[in-house]
Amino acid sequence: MKIVKKALDNSVIILDITGEISLGESAEHLSDELARLLAEPSVECVVLNMENINYMDSTGLGELVGYLTRFADTGKRLKLVRPSQTIVKLLELTRLNEVFKAYASEEQALEEALS
Repeated sequence: MKIVKKALDNSVIILDITGEISLGESAEHLSDELARLLAEPSVECVVLNMENINYMDSTGLGELVGYLTRFADTGKRLKLVRPSQTIVKLLELTRLNEVFKAYASEEQALEEALS
């Protein structure tokens, strides 16, 4: 898995994720990055661009759910953007599409997050 971080400003970070999020190093890498951003006082919103994720297992789902809760508990936001068809099906199968709202574009996610 590869993560490319883009900062729109100090408060909004976009993570472009490529590859898979599964048990082991990839889920750990995502978790470490999200933990760093969660601990950063200036960060208000993190947008996960999931367009290029081709596989995610239960460990990856668990990380997303856990960090969604942690972000919400601290008044911060975690948004999913452009999930691949594989991820959309997985979210629907697990009914997590009712927990995570997925956005078609970064602009849509940021418009809601910052309003």
